[in-house]
Amino acid sequence: MQTEKNLPDYLNDDFSMYLENMVSLADPENPDLLANYLSNLFTQLKASPLLFTGMVDQLAMAISTKIRIDSKNLALLDLTLEPSWEEVKAFVGVHAEARACITEIMSHAEHDLKIAILLIHFYARYDATPLKAEEDDFDQVDSYDSDDFDENY
Repeated sequence: MQTEKNLPDYLNDDFSMYLENMVSLADPENPDLLANYLSNLFTQLKASPLLFTGMVDQLAMAISTKIRIDSKNLALLDLTLEPSWEEVKAFVGVHAEARACITEIMSHAEHDLKIAILLIHFYARYDATPLKAEEDDFDQVDSYDSDDFDENY
């Protein structure tokens, strides 16, 4: 199920880092690794809300378990162009434990918070199933009996 095939250009770099981090920590042999890491990140963020300013992938990881995104309705927005915070925030719910921290981030690093939320949104809708290769329309030349073969080359 690949619901959103194209990641907007403005998210490419940050999403790549976020995806790499999330995938590398999702260890089937140690299923608590990711949960523990995310919990530790949030503990650090809660102590210093602006800790991850400029590190949007880390911010997204830190808040990923503390917010709820209405992705179904957020997906109705045209996200090909970067939306404003006002457009995005209506689709975000914050856990009571994280409200003070998120409010601080919103006051001082609104853009980072918005991008982090969009990373979480696209990650939740991400499908890692490889796309089927397209067949080419070109006939393969497998023999030397072709008319365009130059014997004198």
